[in-house]
Amino acid sequence: MWRVLITGSSGQIGTNLALRLQADGHTVFGVDKRVNPWTDRFAYLLQDLSAPYRDFAGGIGSVPYPPCDVVVHLAANAKVHELVEAPHRAMENLQITFNVLEYCRHNNIPLIFSSSREVYGDIHRYITDETHADFSFTESPYSASKIGGEALIYAYARCYGLRYIVFRFSNVYGRYDCDLERMERVIPLFIRRMAQGLPVTVYGREKVLDFTYVDDCVDGIVRGIERLLAGEVVNQTINLAYGQGNTLVRMAELVASALGVAPTIIVEPAKRTGEVTHYVADLRKAKALLDYQPQTPLEQGIPKAVAWWRAWHGRDRV
Repeated sequence: MWRVLITGSSGQIGTNLALRLQADGHTVFGVDKRVNPWTDRFAYLLQDLSAPYRDFAGGIGSVPYPPCDVVVHLAANAKVHELVEAPHRAMENLQITFNVLEYCRHNNIPLIFSSSREVYGDIHRYITDETHADFSFTESPYSASKIGGEALIYAYARCYGLRYIVFRFSNVYGRYDCDLERMERVIPLFIRRMAQGLPVTVYGREKVLDFTYVDDCVDGIVRGIERLLAGEVVNQTINLAYGQGNTLVRMAELVASALGVAPTIIVEPAKRTGEVTHYVADLRKAKALLDYQPQTPLEQGIPKAVAWWRAWHGRDRV
């Protein structure tokens, strides 16, 4: 059985991953700067990883961590347009990743890192295999923080023998994803607004993204942990998504259908500063190295997301 340390354990992916690992019989320990709003079923520590720590023997700073076999590093400030408005939060992402890398280096622990499809930028929007991320096409402070984090990881692998897998996620949605006061994510935002009879705004009628149901994302991470610890897949960068594009208009229509309401969809100009307008993941590497086979297309995932939202809030509440 594995001992897994998850940073960002109070977020959507972290919560789902922790509960999946526990259900499989593994030991989980989380680190996050906020209380988990969804569950208390796994142990975690409250700590802000963006501080400039210097002590990494057995933990980060003066805080000791339990022994672990692998770190899954999910902690980050997210949302592209929010980091355009507050770019210091992108710099915090780099500090967080540095601290986690130093912890892994000092304790000889392999790392799984959550990167993003944002590293491909928008100019190369139709070239999405793992070899085509390019610093010169970085669209936003958020994407810069992710590609910069990747660069640190590759340097640590060369200089210190770090063993890693970098996963590039794309628009993960599903359970534990409706805390809009913390971070406004498009699918739970649309669910809430449509349930209240309010209009939703789509930025770009032709904008196409690759939406990934959270169970598929978590399954890919678990496969990565297994193969990284076995030494079968080491020092690889892998796209992890569903592999099919959908417009935001189509997504909004599916939300309305699952809710049983008639949608009012307002379409605004195609692009806000820093945002990518077209992305569909190339999954050949994930399938070859991890035997990854995503199971949930958007037309099945949206009803699941709406059903969870209703169960969480109660059918008579919005």
